[in-house]
Amino acid sequence: MATTFADQLRSLPDEALGALIQLRPDLVVPVPADISALAVRAQSRNSVARCLDGLDEFTLLVLDAARLSRAADTALTSIDAILALTEGVPGEDTRVAIDRLRVRFLLHGPPEALQIVGAVDEVTSPYPAGLGRPADYLDAQAAALCADRAKLRRTVLAAPPGARAVLDRLAAGPPIGALNRDSVAEPVKWLVDQHVLVPVSEAGRAPRPDGDLVELPREVGMLLRRDTGPLGVLRPVAPVPDGPSRDPQAADSAGAGQTMEAVRATEAILEALAAEPAALLRTGGLGVRDLKRLARAAGIDEAGAALLIETAYAAGLLGESEAAPARATTPAQDVFLPTGAYDLWRATGVAHRWAALARSWLTMTRQPGLVGRRDERDRPVNALAPDAERAGAPQARREALGTLADLEPGAAPTVDDLLGLLSWQSPRRARGREAAHRDAYSGAALLGVTGLGALTSYARLLLADGETDGGDPLGVHPEDAHADAVRALDRLLPAPVDHVLVQADLTVVVPGPPEPELAAELDVLAEPESAGGASVFRVTPASMRRALDVGYQAAQLHELFRRRSRTPVPQTLTYLIDDAARRHGGLRSGSAGSYLRSDDEALLAEVAGDKRLTTLDLRRIAPTVLVSPRPVARLLGALREAGYAPVAEDAGGATVLTRPKARRAPTRSARAPETAGPVLIGPRLAGVVEQLRRGDIATRAARRAPVTVRAAHGHAVPGLTAVQQHTQAMAVLQQAVRDKARVWVGYVDSHGATLSRLVRPVSLSAGYLRAEDERGESLHTFALHRITAAVTEE
Repeated sequence: MATTFADQLRSLPDEALGALIQLRPDLVVPVPADISALAVRAQSRNSVARCLDGLDEFTLLVLDAARLSRAADTALTSIDAILALTEGVPGEDTRVAIDRLRVRFLLHGPPEALQIVGAVDEVTSPYPAGLGRPADYLDAQAAALCADRAKLRRTVLAAPPGARAVLDRLAAGPPIGALNRDSVAEPVKWLVDQHVLVPVSEAGRAPRPDGDLVELPREVGMLLRRDTGPLGVLRPVAPVPDGPSRDPQAADSAGAGQTMEAVRATEAILEALAAEPAALLRTGGLGVRDLKRLARAAGIDEAGAALLIETAYAAGLLGESEAAPARATTPAQDVFLPTGAYDLWRATGVAHRWAALARSWLTMTRQPGLVGRRDERDRPVNALAPDAERAGAPQARREALGTLADLEPGAAPTVDDLLGLLSWQSPRRARGREAAHRDAYSGAALLGVTGLGALTSYARLLLADGETDGGDPLGVHPEDAHADAVRALDRLLPAPVDHVLVQADLTVVVPGPPEPELAAELDVLAEPESAGGASVFRVTPASMRRALDVGYQAAQLHELFRRRSRTPVPQTLTYLIDDAARRHGGLRSGSAGSYLRSDDEALLAEVAGDKRLTTLDLRRIAPTVLVSPRPVARLLGALREAGYAPVAEDAGGATVLTRPKARRAPTRSARAPETAGPVLIGPRLAGVVEQLRRGDIATRAARRAPVTVRAAHGHAVPGLTAVQQHTQAMAVLQQAVRDKARVWVGYVDSHGATLSRLVRPVSLSAGYLRAEDERGESLHTFALHRITAAVTEE
């Protein structure tokens, strides 16, 4: 019979050990050396706390029942004792919860002598199920009262209304209340005098401003819970959210429409930033005025704009860049601008663009719902500011959407019902995350992850992205792993159109989402007026001038509108194109990188004719002025190398004094968040179990190995002053080959680990030892230079 925790783990079959690792994957990160190390890790505080975080409300109450039913002398409980405390629910549900605890090894041992892992008491409340400590532990007089059940009932029934209200509140848990030192409330004083409440103190803590504490003994709390049961209200089954049920197709259609709106608003925000970059605040983030401006440009509220800005930044579509200073004396300032990835993003379809945004939103460690709120120093939290960083945000979104994914397709419960379901599924983890979960639901609605309050079909596929199955033992996923979600959304979106409808008032109607090529043309040819399923643009003189500036000719514009428009091109548009082309280019301007002026025209003529300066491309525009497309620094350097003595001047004609600039180290980028490890399943899980078994065998073999072998591995051996020489080990192996005797061999494997093995040598040649392992019925080959010791079995 297994007597220790490690022995119980060691006695498990491979399937049960693999199930434990699957349920508690933190136990093998990194993989422990052997099962003894696994047992130590399974009983640690951090690992037990992580395991408890994933348990539901009913299972945690069953664990509290196990804690309450422990014997005082042995600290053991049993299944029958737990069933006695949960008699208000079907016994089968309780047994399932007990099995859930036993397979995670929070409870271990035989059914009649179950033991709770010690760290459970360290990471949970000291008051199981909201009940106080036993009366005999708190006070002798309270213990005497609780020992007389009839007297205890009479005392409780005789309590005044105020005292009874205090009892009911403490019985619901927690069983601790404050006791004011100066003026004890009359109801509490009556209960203390009757020994129903026991004054206690918090050892090792600072004095409380509201006085000492009083505690309700466990026996009194269980008496007051006679109607609901010792553990309170038990809910073995998850509460069913009460909400309308949507047609899945209607939810998908509504969500698909919202995805188009989210993509359009994101594009509008980034285009507004491209036209007018927003400055990066000194404290980090985007200013309030810039956020309001971008919200107006996208036609959404500020909260939605903050969410899309944060998502675009996480997706790599938005970044910081150093802007050129307006004046030479002002320092450069960082601004927010679209990145090069934005152009590639725009060139893809709406479904691909949405998938990039949604995946970034799911995985980003930012909580956009905090934007606009006040921090602990009463300062507003800005978009893209460090204050909105939350490491647990991705997990909160997965949990919130996971509750919807577990419901029937089309289920659209209220947010409060979903929060209640979350608090039942994982009460420890949901505690304190209500704001993050609410932000997750609002963000899902804005991005089109949900439609009409229900999770869409393509969002279910996106949530399933990254889950490993048994068909991929190496955990290598294709680069476009969200292709199923993209295809599902693409079927719901209207087909991209390659034509427009030109009206007589110079409006251009696009009857659907435009193709990327058509969208790029419309950005140049017209001004947007409205967006939606059918977007509207307007051709203006300014848009025609812009088209001519980028290289279009009048004939090309006429041909483009004839090719794209399904309606006849109005005559007013033809006149507008011809008029804009006729006036275009009447005035011409250019740029010069630098100029050179001098009152000495002969000196300028000498410089212009100097063949050493032909690379400067100097051109005379006035008798005393030369211009060059090269920068001023390069112009000055070339002139000085040619023997001239120029000086630089500013816009007012004053001489500019320069000094060498100090060099600075490049700015380090922020560290990317660490991704979760691969899911252990299939061959990978079997490999971990096999590694643990081998490590356990090697550890036990090392303990049984002779002292010479252990000393060769670097272990401290009392009384041993010298390690066996290599020639002695070879002599022992040669004799063992002749005698066919078994020997202990110590060696270093290819990973540098020192191991010991009991084998029977077969041959010794060509620098290798070949030996049989009778326990594993296998043949091993050892390189002689890796053998550290060899001792004949005694």
